[in-house]
Amino acid sequence: MITPELRTRTERGTGGRADLGAAPRTLRTTARPRRRRGGAPALLLGPFMLLFTACTLIPVGYAGYLSLFTERRSGLGFGGTENIFTGLGNYTRALGDAAFRQGFVTTAEYCLLYIPLMLGLSLLLALLLDSGLARARRFFQLALFLPHAVPGIIAALIWMYLYTPGISPVVSALDGLGMQPDLLGNPLPAVVNIALWEWTGYNLVIFYAALQAIPGEVLEAARVDGAGPLRTALSVKIPLIRASLTMVGLFTVIGSLQLFTEPMILHGAAPTVTSTWTPNMYAYSAAFDRNDYGLAAAASVLLALTAALLSYVITRAGRGGSARREKASA
Repeated sequence: MITPELRTRTERGTGGRADLGAAPRTLRTTARPRRRRGGAPALLLGPFMLLFTACTLIPVGYAGYLSLFTERRSGLGFGGTENIFTGLGNYTRALGDAAFRQGFVTTAEYCLLYIPLMLGLSLLLALLLDSGLARARRFFQLALFLPHAVPGIIAALIWMYLYTPGISPVVSALDGLGMQPDLLGNPLPAVVNIALWEWTGYNLVIFYAALQAIPGEVLEAARVDGAGPLRTALSVKIPLIRASLTMVGLFTVIGSLQLFTEPMILHGAAPTVTSTWTPNMYAYSAAFDRNDYGLAAAASVLLALTAALLSYVITRAGRGGSARREKASA
C-alpha cells in the first residue's frame, strides 16, 4: 500500500514524476585496467640475460659455427689459408680419435672417485657442525672454507710442490719412515685430493645452511619420538636437504666434466698426465698446439652436450624422487 508520504518522497527524488513500477537503479562502476608490472622483472633480469648471452650463448654459438669449418693451406704449407666447410667432419674426427674417447674414460673414473668422497665428506662435516656436539662452529666454518678462497692454479702449484720427490717435505718425511710413495705415478688420486681440498669447504657451507633452515619443531618431534642423533641425521635431516644434495651433485658433475686446471699444472711433473688427459685438455691441445680450431670447437661442443645431458638426467632424477616421496606421504 502506497501512502501519501511515500508518494511525496518518490516524486521529490524523481523530479516530480512518480515511476513506481520502474526497477531500482544500480550504480555502474567501471573497472580500471590494472597496471602492468613488467618493468621490475625486466630490470632485474636484464643484467643476467645480458651476461648470459654475452658469456654463454654467443661463445657456444660461435664454437658451433667454428666446428663446421676447417683450415686448409695451399702451396705445401707456404700459401695462404682458407676455411673449408666440412659439416660434421670435425665431430667425426673427434669421436674417432682414441685420445678424445680416453679423456672421457678418465673423467668418468675421476667422477666415480671424487663425487662420492666430496659429497660424503662435506655432508658429514656439515652434520657434525650442526649437531650439539660441535664447538667453535664459526672457526671451523672459516677454516674449512678458506681452501676454496685459494685460486685453483695456486692450489695446484702448492700440491704439486708437496707431491714432487726431492723438494716435498711430506715425501721426505715418508722416506724417512721407510716408505717410498710415488704420489705422481698414478695421477688420478692426486688430482682428486686437490679437488677435495678446494671444494669440500664450499659444499659444506651449502649443506650447513640447508641444515640450519630445518624447523626446530621437526627436530624436537624426532627427539620426542625417541630418535637419537644418528637416527635423526639419517631419517630426518638428510631427507629434508635432498634438494641441496641434488643441486651440489649437479654442480659437481658439471665441474668434473670441466676438469682442466689441476691436471694441466701436474702435466709438467707427472709423465702419465698427457696433453689429452681430459676432454678439456684435448680441446686446448687441438687449438693451441696443433692450431686446429675446428677440431677444438667440435670437441668443446661435444663436451657441452654431454654436460647438458647429464644435467637433465640428474635434474629429472631429483624431481622424480621428490614426486615419489610426496605421493608416498600422501
